[in-house]
Amino acid sequence: MTVRLVGISGSLRRHSYNAGLLRAARAAMPEGAELTIHSIAEVPLYNADVEADGMPLAVTTLKDAVAAADGLLLVTPEYNNGVPGVFKNAIDWMSRPGSDIPRVFGGKPVALIGASPGGFGTILAQNGWLPTLRTLGASLWTGEKLMVSGAGAAFDAGGNLIDEAVRERLARFLAGFVGSI
Repeated sequence: MTVRLVGISGSLRRHSYNAGLLRAARAAMPEGAELTIHSIAEVPLYNADVEADGMPLAVTTLKDAVAAADGLLLVTPEYNNGVPGVFKNAIDWMSRPGSDIPRVFGGKPVALIGASPGGFGTILAQNGWLPTLRTLGASLWTGEKLMVSGAGAAFDAGGNLIDEAVRERLARFLAGFVGSI
């Protein structure tokens, strides 16, 4: 049986460190597992009037992909010591309507990783996700932590992971997460 994960980066930047970390995760998946990358780029700002007119296609696509997956990998930047607004917005959309929360997030294994140019990695953003994931009923995997600090040296100008030590840590992280599902 193949373990199917969905991965989402919380950055919209073309050469984002976090998008690069997500691509590296796809390449580092352990045998018997696959990671499909989804984007939040087309998710509009949440607006109940838009929701009342019908769920945007970008949102239903994300929701259905996460609901069908065995697990979810969130790759979070850290902006101003917190969770990126565009990423939180996408998760908020995916929780609408509230009756869909159990289908999309209920008991879903979720792992958090992230990269930041700063010295502390994404520890505050990862901690900032905890109340949201708890509220949604997701099952946060805490067997390992992966916070890439000094990301400017770990990634090239195109946002590709070039640090082999980080690549090895990422592979161990993913093996642990997949093994827990």
